[in-house]
Amino acid sequence: MILVLLGTQNNSFHRLLEEIEKLIEKKVIKDEVIVQSGYTKYESNNMTIFGLIPKQELEQYQNKADVIITHGGVGSIISSIKKGKKVIAVPRIHEYNEHVNNHQKEIVKLFNEKGYIIGINEVEKLEEALSKLNTFTPVEYKQDNVKMLEIISNFIDQI
Repeated sequence: MILVLLGTQNNSFHRLLEEIEKLIEKKVIKDEVIVQSGYTKYESNNMTIFGLIPKQELEQYQNKADVIITHGGVGSIISSIKKGKKVIAVPRIHEYNEHVNNHQKEIVKLFNEKGYIIGINEVEKLEEALSKLNTFTPVEYKQDNVKMLEIISNFIDQI
């Protein structure tokens, strides 16, 4: 099962769901897909989509998932990698009105460089990222508060 986490941002991340839909139709994705869409309104016959999922239920989906595809939110990434899951993260982009700035690019880059996730900057790279899953072994997560606090601090300064 693939779990898709779009977080709770009050902005749409339609592009990611459109790409997943395309890959399901191409039969690249054959697994069941469950989506926590937050404020992204999207209808699909190929995915089970929930708006907001209670924390306990969300954890159950995370535990069951073989793969988690997520936006670049720190909470979604960390809660998934702490469970040892294979994670593909795609940042929300300011230019598409998906977030207030591009801090998620930095977050995805950092976690990708540390080997915790497969990070991509464009939804069009999702198929390529999925093809890497069989050979990808995530590095066990070790909390690195210094760098994370720096990223969060920079984000706050930009608001």
